[in-house]
Amino acid sequence: MKKFSFALLALLAFSFSMKAQQFVSTQPSNRNVILEEFTGRNCGYCPDGHLIANQIAANNPGRFWAINVHAGGYAPTTNPNLITPDSEALRAGFGANSFPSGVVNRSTASPQGRGSWSNLANQQFNQQSECNVGGMVVINPVTRMATINVEVYYTGNSAYDENYLTVAMLQDSILGSQAGMSANPAQVIGNQYCHMHVLRDIINTSTWGDVISPTTQGTLITRTYEYQIPESIGSPNGVAVDLDNIFFLAWVSERQQGSTTRPILTGNKLDMGIGSDDPIFPYIRTVAQQQNIVCSHSKVVEATVQNGGTGTLTSMVLEATVDGQTFTSNWEGSLAPGFIETIEIPVEVPFGTFNVRTVITQANGQPFDADKTGTINCYEWSDLSVSGEEENLRLELMQDKFGNQITWELLASDGTVLGSGGPYSMLVGGNTTQIHIEHILVPADECVQFTIRDSGNNGICCSNGQGYFIMKDSQGNVIFGDTNNGDFGSEYSHQISIQASTGAVVNVGDTEVTITDYSAADFMSPLETNMYPDQVGFVYKKLTNPQETTVIGFFNEFQKILASVDDLEPMVMYSVKAFAVVDGNTYYGAENHFFMNYEGVNELENSLKLYPNPTANVLNIEGEGMTSVEVYNTVGQCIMMLEVNGDKAQVNTESLNAGMYFVRIHANDGSVLNRTFSVAR
Repeated sequence: MKKFSFALLALLAFSFSMKAQQFVSTQPSNRNVILEEFTGRNCGYCPDGHLIANQIAANNPGRFWAINVHAGGYAPTTNPNLITPDSEALRAGFGANSFPSGVVNRSTASPQGRGSWSNLANQQFNQQSECNVGGMVVINPVTRMATINVEVYYTGNSAYDENYLTVAMLQDSILGSQAGMSANPAQVIGNQYCHMHVLRDIINTSTWGDVISPTTQGTLITRTYEYQIPESIGSPNGVAVDLDNIFFLAWVSERQQGSTTRPILTGNKLDMGIGSDDPIFPYIRTVAQQQNIVCSHSKVVEATVQNGGTGTLTSMVLEATVDGQTFTSNWEGSLAPGFIETIEIPVEVPFGTFNVRTVITQANGQPFDADKTGTINCYEWSDLSVSGEEENLRLELMQDKFGNQITWELLASDGTVLGSGGPYSMLVGGNTTQIHIEHILVPADECVQFTIRDSGNNGICCSNGQGYFIMKDSQGNVIFGDTNNGDFGSEYSHQISIQASTGAVVNVGDTEVTITDYSAADFMSPLETNMYPDQVGFVYKKLTNPQETTVIGFFNEFQKILASVDDLEPMVMYSVKAFAVVDGNTYYGAENHFFMNYEGVNELENSLKLYPNPTANVLNIEGEGMTSVEVYNTVGQCIMMLEVNGDKAQVNTESLNAGMYFVRIHANDGSVLNRTFSVAR
């Protein structure tokens, strides 16, 4: 079954060039823990052991791994047969005859009962390790060849001149029978049990590992293995080896001569990647939002890209699509085979949580197609102007009965915790509540993020007592929150942009003109301001006529002034400039010239109709390819949003006051049209 080769300080099969340690830390650290858990499908108490091991792992993420070793009299050979020669060798080597039992970092001569695993693991966590372990596994999914590079760095001296390096392949999500599975309901699927972290193979020649030396402080040891992953393991009734559910652990043990114990110094889970024989084969490992707190719609997508090909990558084009808008990032550099690069893609995100699909569209100048989808969000924020250099915020939090499930924190833009609270006490009685008043000092000119969490995933309300949270400034003004917001599920976040009051800061940008018809055009100008504008719009005129015309626009969520005009003359030169009224003062952008020369219309523009206009009760909108309609008032607030399924939409205007409104219509070809309408009473 095993087929591999290894070499000291060798190159990876896909031309990975080793210049120094790439995966292992050189900083001293405490031991990670490997639990070799002897188990079997006919063992009624074993699911309880699995549950205990899972809890230790959850409490110590990235530092604890259980290996389920199916062997002995409780491990049947019926389907699925999870027994392997290595699992039987381990069971015999440690004399495991009771189940479940396990050795924790091989710190005891014989396996111990599940009740002692947690204490033994904690003892190991608190001991400094003599070495660190890291590495990378690159799998070619076509050939099923795994290239495994393991690094061991000694931060101290081992007690012995020779240690032993072991690499094991484990597999998750193997469905089969299990006695006593009700003790671990999280792994029960229908009438089957989901077997996790099952030992499938130890790839070394010996079950006990390969000799490595020297074992003195400052030594870096690298081993490279080529391992042909079998299609299935076990005889009879073998289990298919699913490439999507395997992972590899590596550990270093310090065998004591003349003793049955073989203590493990430390271990680690190896990173995983995909490899190919193709020269150009980049792929996206992860897509995540850059973890910074910004009171802005401008966010950053971080795409972690790995070179899985045999050639060096020098350029890539990545696209990230959020809520129908696509943003592009061009990367240039030198990414050797096997190496990883994090590429940033700036995006604009409306309020809410969205999927972000990220695609590599070009690699080394050639068309490519590799994608991965993640999530990105933009929390709503409140603007707060303060007179000094700091502000004392007041949080009023009314807990429900289960205060022990409630926690909250207020973070600065760099992640610094400015304030936190909870968990609180669990109250006696049914619908009981208790108020908590918290004060948090925050600096000015800062974006802070408040997050409240409920571990019960049902908020702080309803049948457990009507809880809520309200954030106020030092003058007692409500920034956000009310007495009806306790029903938030597991988590709620809100941001506050705290600005030192130094007067209005306004920067009106140049106007961009889009000619939409023979006599119509759309105006757009960016606006940067620390205060919400009282009014925005554009002033335009014919260059042959000094008489100016003003059109009132609206200020959208992306800090842009938008307006449409439909009284322009064809083949005439115009000038236009944007304006914003902020805190009673009017600010203008630069004057821009444009020529009314219309070159065509799109399907939506050609078919668009709004009637009746003015309207009293209903505004009908017709147009080919419409996808959504937004209605804004004259101060730029979006007061209505409709999804359109077809070429017709109706806007109910009964609740609107008499006056002028703006409607923004999106089409499936990406175009956007802005129109005005009036409500008459």
